[in-house]
Amino acid sequence: METFRYLPDVSTLQLDESTCIGCGSCQLVCPHGVFAVEPQGKAKIMDKNGCMECGACAQNCPVNALTVTPGVGCASYIIQVWIKGKDKAACGSIECC
Repeated sequence: METFRYLPDVSTLQLDESTCIGCGSCQLVCPHGVFAVEPQGKAKIMDKNGCMECGACAQNCPVNALTVTPGVGCASYIIQVWIKGKDKAACGSIECC
């Protein structure tokens, strides 16, 4: 999702490629197409700046190859902007707002 962006290079998303088994769960559950499974059978982060840190990938990874700290990149703020409008959205972190 190339047009979905908030702040560049703030995502906490990490992938341990040596642990990954290539099941594709991350690719299936990611709402922004951040992942792809390579022909070699391993997941790859294709668009880290597209990550809104919802945590779906990490929660669904059967081998814990993914880590992310939900909220650090202010997914909550982005969703609030969509729902409430920019003037009424709030974020719990001074760093992101």
